Amino acid sequence: MKLSGRNFHGIIAIVFVMLSTSSTSAMTKFNVLNFGANPIGRTDSTDGFLKAWNAACSTADSTFIYVPKGRYLVGSLAFKGQCKSPQIIIRIDGTIVAPSDYGVLGKWENWVSFERVNGVSIIGQGAFDAKGPSLWACKASRSNSCPLGTTTLRFTNSNNITINRLTSLNSQMFHIAINGCQNVQIQGVKIIAAGDSPNTDGIHVQLSTNVKIFNSSIKTGDDCISIGPGTKNLWIEQVTCGPGHGISIGSLAKDLEEDGVQNVTVKKTIFSDSQNGLRIKSWARPSSGFVQGVRFIDSVMRNVQNPIVIDQNYCPHNENCPGQVSGIKIKDIMYENIRGTSSTPIAIKFDCSPKNPCTEISLRNVNLTYLDKDAQSFCCNVMGKVFDLVRPNSCL
Repeated sequence: MKLSGRNFHGIIAIVFVMLSTSSTSAMTKFNVLNFGANPIGRTDSTDGFLKAWNAACSTADSTFIYVPKGRYLVGSLAFKGQCKSPQIIIRIDGTIVAPSDYGVLGKWENWVSFERVNGVSIIGQGAFDAKGPSLWACKASRSNSCPLGTTTLRFTNSNNITINRLTSLNSQMFHIAINGCQNVQIQGVKIIAAGDSPNTDGIHVQLSTNVKIFNSSIKTGDDCISIGPGTKNLWIEQVTCGPGHGISIGSLAKDLEEDGVQNVTVKKTIFSDSQNGLRIKSWARPSSGFVQGVRFIDSVMRNVQNPIVIDQNYCPHNENCPGQVSGIKIKDIMYENIRGTSSTPIAIKFDCSPKNPCTEISLRNVNLTYLDKDAQSFCCNVMGKVFDLVRPNSCL
């Protein structure tokens, strides 16, 4: 069931109060400094963080792990459940710093990961600094020796998760990944990476249900928020994006058997100097996947290359897809109150599959211009309706 904006704001406020430090008086508390973590950032604090987690995880009471101000040098951290503690709050006021040598972390899939945990909250004014630029430079040089890179923060197969107010800087790859989770709230995060940083998606969600992303700023070199197969009941509100590749459902159709994406709301977003605004994309390949029940509401575009785009013929480098068509079924997609400027002549592009045309696409109160003039729209294999004022003139 979708939540209204008023109810959603109320829930966020309640969660914030619950997670404030004043509510931790009845909790068992652990300070990472007492487990050997070094706030000067000169010696490895990995073991100290793991010991603090193990102590909290094995405690039957609700627990509170504190990371004071300072700089903490850590390698790969894998925090695993299942824990005896019903609730673990981790307050980070310091900065978690990756090793200067990108190869130390680059061989790992994740830098900080949580697997099969329940009731974990990460809060505070702290930051993760993954020191990604050196790896990005290696990739830009097209060297074959570069590692793939690591995701900064990942939750896998976990429930009842909160991430509040943290900053993620210069991730090697994805900043935050939510995979196979239920009931996740992300609020007030700041994600920062260069506009040309490769594969640095801000927040990636897949195979997850009831995820809410609220009041966050994302500046990165890839998708601000990427939405993968198996995502259901996703609410995104008050997010600013740019630079980056926009909010993207997809890429889909990577696999023949693939879960669908459904019940997604994207509301009150701002895109500035981004490659895309609101995008749905799938590979031109057979697939059992689908996208349905998506609402894009109240978005502002500022000099965006592709403000509104559906691309079912995605085939980078013409590899593994030439001559094929997308099997993804896209229907019931609504764009309402979308306004601003496109940096290219075509502001609305619906390039759908000839085998599975996009259906039930609706535009209501859309006003997009190009260089203070009328922009253009492009439609291929799409069916839908237009309501109220739509500019440019829709090809639906």
